Amino acid sequence: MRIYHGSIEVVEKPELRKSNRTLDYGSGFYTTTSFKQAENWVRRKMKENEAVRGYINTYELEESVMQTLHCLIFTAPTEDWVDFVMQNRTQKEFTHSFDIVYGPVANDRVYAAFALYEGGLINKQQLITELKTYKLVDQYLFHTEEAFKALTFIEAKEVTI
Repeated sequence: MRIYHGSIEVVEKPELRKSNRTLDYGSGFYTTTSFKQAENWVRRKMKENEAVRGYINTYELEESVMQTLHCLIFTAPTEDWVDFVMQNRTQKEFTHSFDIVYGPVANDRVYAAFALYEGGLINKQQLITELKTYKLVDQYLFHTEEAFKALTFIEAKEVTI
């Protein structure tokens, strides 16, 4: 399966990097099956870094390798997914032991709904019901060195302003 990573760098060999902000599934290397989502990510990074070019890095994900790894899979927004994302987003010292985490992207629109939940204006079930009306893009987090063995770099396509 093809997956994509948007970056201001060509990333032939992904590596674990500690993020300077909290992310949906914790620190690691994020990819998506959506070329458009990867393009959105790279354009955001280009703007943040005042870069004139970025790259959509393409990888082949060897799904059979995933069967040998410790994976957490969310196929849709669920209570467990909400709890997991909230832990990663709000608990500074939270970490997990999964090699790969897969599930929906909690983008800006989703986070508006999460803010209503955090503020006590809607309950968890109302949040999930709301999220199920959105067309959510997916993401893979590669969280360990072992997880990178499932990836093979294919190419990097340049993106410019």
